[in-house]
Amino acid sequence: MGNGLQFQRLFCVQSIKRLLSIFGIVVAVVALLSQYENYISILSNAGGSSNFFNTSNSARPSVIRQLKNVTYASDLATDEKRISVEVDSVLGFQKSSTTTYPENILGFHLNISRYTKQGEMRNQSDKILQLKSPAARENVIADTGNRTSLPFNGTDLIENQATDSNSNMLRAGASTMQSKRKRPASISYMNSLVLQNSISLVRSQWNSTREKELRNAKLQIESSPIIRNIPEVHASIFRNYSKFRRSYELMERILKVYVYREGEKPIFHQPYLRGIYASEGWFMKLMEKNKQFLVKDPKRAHLFYLPFSSLKLREALSRQNFTHQKDLENHLSNYIGRISRKYHFWNRSRGADHFFVACHDWAPRLTRKNMETCVRVLCNSNIAGGFKIGKDVSLPVTYVRSAENPLKDLGGNPPSARPVLAFFAGGIHGYLRPVLLKHWSDREPDMKIFGPMPRDPEGKAKYRELMKSSKYCICARGYEVHTPRVVESIHYECVPVIISDNYVPPFFEVLDWESFSVFVLEKDVPDLRNILLSIPEEKYMEMQHRLKIIQQYFLWHKNPVKYDLFHMILHSIWYNRVYQVKSK
Repeated sequence: MGNGLQFQRLFCVQSIKRLLSIFGIVVAVVALLSQYENYISILSNAGGSSNFFNTSNSARPSVIRQLKNVTYASDLATDEKRISVEVDSVLGFQKSSTTTYPENILGFHLNISRYTKQGEMRNQSDKILQLKSPAARENVIADTGNRTSLPFNGTDLIENQATDSNSNMLRAGASTMQSKRKRPASISYMNSLVLQNSISLVRSQWNSTREKELRNAKLQIESSPIIRNIPEVHASIFRNYSKFRRSYELMERILKVYVYREGEKPIFHQPYLRGIYASEGWFMKLMEKNKQFLVKDPKRAHLFYLPFSSLKLREALSRQNFTHQKDLENHLSNYIGRISRKYHFWNRSRGADHFFVACHDWAPRLTRKNMETCVRVLCNSNIAGGFKIGKDVSLPVTYVRSAENPLKDLGGNPPSARPVLAFFAGGIHGYLRPVLLKHWSDREPDMKIFGPMPRDPEGKAKYRELMKSSKYCICARGYEVHTPRVVESIHYECVPVIISDNYVPPFFEVLDWESFSVFVLEKDVPDLRNILLSIPEEKYMEMQHRLKIIQQYFLWHKNPVKYDLFHMILHSIWYNRVYQVKSK
């Protein structure tokens, strides 16, 4: 009897195990089907049109493989050569070889292959799209006929209003933007942010002798007397020349900076002085050996400099023990933790009186979490990517060819010896430059629009000669919003034509960029020549003359001089720091 009961129990246990196994298989199958449906749903939403699902069944697996391989463009890049996988942040499609595939993740490259679970992929894409831009709080008007006001968010910031039926690239993205066409942050909107100077800034919350000095400086700047005995043309390039002069004088007299000694080379304390990212290196070199502003006692400092190189940090990804972008973020996070444990200054201000200078494309992403409260001095000053006007500083991209002679090849021809209306030459990367070439390469004799020119001495000399012989120099964005052509145009006295939506130009706090440069929306590239021809000759002559005045603010010197690039960068940091102090 006992054996019979034991047998029945054993039989029941085995039956239950079999039922549980079957149930587990069923649940797994349902989960896999659900995950597959979600995957297809994402691909469907990404298209926003029939482009993907009209693809033949045999072609779909290759499309899926293409989407799996999408990644951050700069993840796949070296400093001089980038792989040709692009996501069009205006039109919303991926370009690989000759086929285009729509994406719903506008303006960002989503690395699906990094994740094994659909939920993880979605979480990561959500994080990517959480833009912390001041513009994300602006209401904009939708260009959809009914002119409805819609809340502004990261996706809304991206716009394509182009209507040229001849452009395949523009047509490819049109279907994804039909229902929602939003305006980018215009130069007028960015000007308004400078004037209000009150957007989500980390305000000083403590009282100290240094804080009182900054508060007093702010009052003196605000009440600065109007300087009348200056040339009108000089005053016209500044928002308020009297305030700038007063602020600069107070900086020279008051400002003290402490440079942290912590941090190991090559990421810290090792400047690189040539190439496209030279600005961060030149500032580091000149700041660390400066005798006027540096103090050894951190208690005397108004500002604290974090001397790391974003270029060296990026290069470390292929060396040491770094394998992923997250490792670079953690390296900076550990550094902040190190100095916050050793000193009390970071914790006292939550980093508001700290700053760093970083020119690499990745710098905004690498610093957006642990160092967002700092004054971030960035070449990649994209208001849609979290750059905050009034707190952060736009760093000029200065392509330095000779560290021994940074002033080489300055100047240009007089206006009467500039027969070329507009000139551009450069690598065809990003979404905008192919559109620029499509419309204007070999179209008009006075529009010299080329791809990359030879990099040999002869090709470089030809490039400089074209800049010196052109009225307008096209400064079109590449992968990111910034380009060294802005400063090159100033050096060669060629009026810059900035085609880069949401780009905040250097020293925006004090300079009136519209007085010496032209801003053209990306959507207006098809009408570029008409826009330039519509500028009166008198207006062009004024802008060209102002470039000669403004040149002095964009020059590196081996030994800094008054009002040069080193001092102007430091002044913008000082100026934004002063305006973070609460007035009584």
